[in-house]
Amino acid sequence: MVHLWDFDLKEVEKSKSERAKIFLLERKINYGPGEEKISLNEVKKYWSKLNLFKPRKRLFELLIWGKYQS
Repeated sequence: MVHLWDFDLKEVEKSKSERAKIFLLERKINYGPGEEKISLNEVKKYWSKLNLFKPRKRLFELLIWGKYQS
């Protein structure tokens, strides 16, 4: 994942909570995953809980479901 300055990656990965998974997934989508791949199943599972940039969210809606939901 791209280096981000607003959290300690080791602390978040240690947490293993659902909120930590959502937090990391949001960061991967909003700022780029780097070398990692983003899991489509995780995106679908946590879709309603993700806080994404508006243009990016609309693009993902179009790519995943073929239509805009928001």
